[in-house]
Amino acid sequence: MNYCTIAPDHPLHGPYHDCEYGFPTTNEAELFERLVLEINQAGLSWTTILAKRNNFRRAYDNFEVDRVANYGVNDRNRLLHDPTIVRNRLKIDAAIKNARRICELRVEYGSFAGWLAAHHPRSRPEWVKLFKKTFAFTGGEITGEFLLSIGYLPGAHQKDCPVYRRIVRLRPPWLALQVSTSDS
Repeated sequence: MNYCTIAPDHPLHGPYHDCEYGFPTTNEAELFERLVLEINQAGLSWTTILAKRNNFRRAYDNFEVDRVANYGVNDRNRLLHDPTIVRNRLKIDAAIKNARRICELRVEYGSFAGWLAAHHPRSRPEWVKLFKKTFAFTGGEITGEFLLSIGYLPGAHQKDCPVYRRIVRLRPPWLALQVSTSDS
């Protein structure tokens, strides 16, 4: 079974599959949210993360990067004691560290989206290596799913999925890579 088969009509997966997964975005809060959610999904089901998504948004100030980057001890403790999110110290610390890192990346790249665009195109292994060097708690699965979810890697949807056609019309970054390699 693939996501395009199981997600439609599911109360949590359906809307995510139909309106977000694989769709390109440059919105910094959305990018940061996806990264934090993928990190928190490690070892858990995606259903669990989607069910807690609004709680994550509330707990992490709607994923406003500057606010999370300024979190201190009290915020960290608040998150560690919030039963409505994933209370994993390493994952919470990674969210804060990664927000701070995004702020640093703005100096050279203007934004998280600018950093992604500046490093595109890359193969999945190259992206994983770059993410491990740049961000906290980002292994192969986390990085791969994050990049699939924001349109930087192909494969979020099967070609016969109606959502696939909608995404292709938006010209996601992975499509430009496939077009350029087929032209050579």
